[in-house]
Amino acid sequence: MEFFNQVGKKAIGSRLRMLTEKITEDAAQIYQCYDIDMQPKWFPVFYVLSQGEAMTITAIAKEIGHSHPSVSKIIGEMAKKGLVDEKKDETDGRRNMVSLSPKGDEITVKIQNQYADLDQAVADIAAQSRNDLWKAMEEWEFLLGQKTLLRRVQEIKKERESKEVTIVNYVPEYQQAFRALNEQWISNWFKMEQADYNALDDPQGYILDKGGYILVALYQGEPVGVCALIKMNDPDYDYELAKMAVSPAVQGKSIGWLLGSAIAQKAKELGAQKIYLESNTILKPAINLYHKLGFVKVAGRITPYERCNIQMELVLS
Repeated sequence: MEFFNQVGKKAIGSRLRMLTEKITEDAAQIYQCYDIDMQPKWFPVFYVLSQGEAMTITAIAKEIGHSHPSVSKIIGEMAKKGLVDEKKDETDGRRNMVSLSPKGDEITVKIQNQYADLDQAVADIAAQSRNDLWKAMEEWEFLLGQKTLLRRVQEIKKERESKEVTIVNYVPEYQQAFRALNEQWISNWFKMEQADYNALDDPQGYILDKGGYILVALYQGEPVGVCALIKMNDPDYDYELAKMAVSPAVQGKSIGWLLGSAIAQKAKELGAQKIYLESNTILKPAINLYHKLGFVKVAGRITPYERCNIQMELVLS
């Protein structure tokens, strides 16, 4: 136990596995005490079938929360021991129905004393414990059903790494990154167009000098994401959100969200009422991000981009 005291909660899987192995070892010997020829891993399948109804493997798997291949393997092992019978379903010949054999039925009667004694032994342990393990397991199963441990770790990892992201204003030294990041994602999905070259070759003249802004995301000091506000001469919109790109090497760190939030805030500070963007529905993560930022789809407008098939707006006021 000293190891677990040192490692702490990060070893929860190993500790649970050790506890499971200890209980499973005892369970195998408990069956021997009652002269019952059964393996602990068969018990869920055996118990369900002992209720009397023949069932398909699919139904058994659903009932006990195991996979179909796992249950199929257990049925095969139990069949070799003569504990179960398999027959074609009389109403659907494509399905096999599984039930306990006469030998399995004998165990159903014989095992009742073991059930009673085991219930008492578990109750004795519970009475000596300050914590109710059974209720705790129910709580953990419910909570992990709502959100897996993997998902929780991924979210915490993203939150931690996002704190290492800094959003800064564009300066000329970031021009190469601005171009490279945009060219990378555009070329990956589509093809570079003249409007792209206009903005990427001369961001100072095409965007900044016309009243626009560019923000750069730095991760550990390196430029890994960019996003621009392009001033629009339009009766409906003040700025276009454009040229957002994040390096694939750092995706999953909320950089797109941080950039989008920062650029929307910048537009608000500039007095903008609404901002506009163009994208393509093939870019599902990007579209989801825009929706998360508050953008909604609008009717089609004239666009200089062949790749554009969706246009969106964000109302800031």
